[in-house]
Amino acid sequence: MTVSAQLIPILSDNYAWRLVDSETGAVAIVDPADAKAIIAALEAAGGRLDLILLTHHHDDHIAGTDAVRAHFSVPVVGAAADAHRLPKLDQAVREGDTVKLGNASAQVIETPGHTRGQINFFFPDGEILLSGDTLFSLGCGRLIEGTPAEMFASLRKLAALPPGTKVCCGHEYTESNARFALSIDPDNTALQARAAEVKALRAAGKPTVPSLLSDELAANPFLLAPDVATFAARRAGKDKF
Repeated sequence: MTVSAQLIPILSDNYAWRLVDSETGAVAIVDPADAKAIIAALEAAGGRLDLILLTHHHDDHIAGTDAVRAHFSVPVVGAAADAHRLPKLDQAVREGDTVKLGNASAQVIETPGHTRGQINFFFPDGEILLSGDTLFSLGCGRLIEGTPAEMFASLRKLAALPPGTKVCCGHEYTESNARFALSIDPDNTALQARAAEVKALRAAGKPTVPSLLSDELAANPFLLAPDVATFAARRAGKDKF
C-alpha cells in the first residue's frame, strides 16, 4: 500500500495535488482553488474523488472548494483553528490527528507561520508531505500572520520527517527562491546543482516539485538557518529581494 501524488497546475503559479491510495483507489484533492480546472483534471483521471484536504484559508488555496465538494459530494478536512474562515468542514483537525484516505492515513502537523492556522498533511505510506505554503523548494512561506519563531519551529518539525519525503508544496516558486538562496549561500554545491536543475526544468516548461526533503535539507537556506535570529534575517531579506 502506498499513496502517490500528482500535481495539478492552477491559477498563475499554484499547485493542487491529487492523491491516490494504491490499495483502494481512493482519491483526495489538496487545496482546490480553481474548481473548473480541478473538476476537469479529476474527470480526466477517472472521475473519482473521496476527500478534500485544505492546508490554509487563503483564497488561492480554497476558492473552488464548495464547487468541487458539490460536484463530487465528498467531505472536506481542514484545521479546527481556522474553521471560522474555511469552507464548512466535515472533519476539523488538530496537531496529532490522523486523516484516512482509503486504507492510508495522513498525520496532521500544525505549521503556523504563513498563517496562524496552517496545517500540513504527511502520509507515511509513500512519504508524501503536503506542505501548502509552509515549506517550498528552496524557500518557505512569507510570514503573513505568524512570527519568525513560529515558522522556525514549524520548519524544524518538517525537517524531522524521513529524508526521502516528497515535498508537495502549493506554488511554483523554486526559480526565484534559488536566486535568493544563491545570494546568501553562493558556495553551497548542493544548492548550485539544484539551481541549475531548476533552471533547466523551467526552461523546458516543467515543474520543479515535488522535491525531496533530503535535497531541501542540503540546500534550502531556511532549513539551514541555525537559529531563529538567522531565520528571521533571511526571511526579511527574501521579502525585500
